[in-house]
Amino acid sequence: MSVRSTVVALVATAVAAFSVSSSAAADAGHASAQDAMDAQVQQEGVPGVLGQAQDGGGVWHGASGVADTSTRRPPMPHDKFRIGSLTKPFVATVLLQLESEGKVDLDSPVERWLPGVVRGRGQDGRLVTLRQLLGHTSGLYDFTADPRLRRDYFGPRFAANRYDSHSPRSLIRTAMSHPRRFAPGTDWGYSNTNYVLAGMVIAKATGHSYAHEIERRVIRPLKLHDTSLPGDSPRIPVPHGHAYSTLSQGTAQSGDRHARTPVHDVTALDPSLAGASGEMISSTGDLVRFVRALVRGDVVPPRQLAEMKSTVPADKHNRYGLGLTEHRLSCGTTVWGHEGTIQGSISTAVTTADGSHTAAFHLNGDWSGDTKELIEAEFCG
Repeated sequence: MSVRSTVVALVATAVAAFSVSSSAAADAGHASAQDAMDAQVQQEGVPGVLGQAQDGGGVWHGASGVADTSTRRPPMPHDKFRIGSLTKPFVATVLLQLESEGKVDLDSPVERWLPGVVRGRGQDGRLVTLRQLLGHTSGLYDFTADPRLRRDYFGPRFAANRYDSHSPRSLIRTAMSHPRRFAPGTDWGYSNTNYVLAGMVIAKATGHSYAHEIERRVIRPLKLHDTSLPGDSPRIPVPHGHAYSTLSQGTAQSGDRHARTPVHDVTALDPSLAGASGEMISSTGDLVRFVRALVRGDVVPPRQLAEMKSTVPADKHNRYGLGLTEHRLSCGTTVWGHEGTIQGSISTAVTTADGSHTAAFHLNGDWSGDTKELIEAEFCG
């Protein structure tokens, strides 16, 4: 029996689920979310799922499966984990704060801040604005789509390369070696290159790293004690579970269809491969606090929040603003937030427009696809 088959069998027969909330009534209000978490474990073979929600009934914590397949420890409310692209709303927040202070103009070209950096294969920083970076309308090639990079860091060579460090400029050079996807401003296309550049612009505009500015402007004011930017450190602060991946060229895998695919422990890795596009570590509690404060207008001024929520179509069900995704759910509810994926982890944090109902979830396996079913269950169940 393969490692992955063993994990699926053990987890499916021993689901460790718990709820901690202000009342039994609050637990009952999140039964659908708990069922959806259990389904990720039992049907998709994800080792563990952790969730938190805050609404009129109080704070609810839910979990299913295990945080560590060796010790069988269940996921716990204060566990920290890599949040991947949920880093992007933090980066966007800093740039929008800088705009409100008159230190950057979002409609200025990238070339003004990073002369000569965006050049090659039709990509030109003179034609791309900071606003287009934040909104993924730049057309710039996503460096994580580079075939060699996917093979070395998302595929079979991961173990040999997991501790490699990367500079932002090296990531941009990889992107510049490929043709642009479309002319700036003519379409929408998700690209991690955009946010690596945004981090570089923050450093140029402030004289400090984007990590320093996120810490000073967001993490400390909101008292996000579980949130950090590790830079090139491969470690996650304790307490934390483990992260698991099939390393199938970075492609999400369904548990039933790929039961023979081996699962690898990818907890330790150098997150500088993601940089400003996805290096951060946090917890469900901190993510709930951050996204709620952001959408309620407690982090950026009203004008900048309106800019963040000025969206364009991203796909059939979602629209994208500046570091924020607008999700229209099946029941008619609209939520704002972001999803994050990095090797071994998928996470999401969303809230209603008034901040009255907020939720965050984390999966410690990266093959299940996305978190749409969890959000649907929490807000529509």
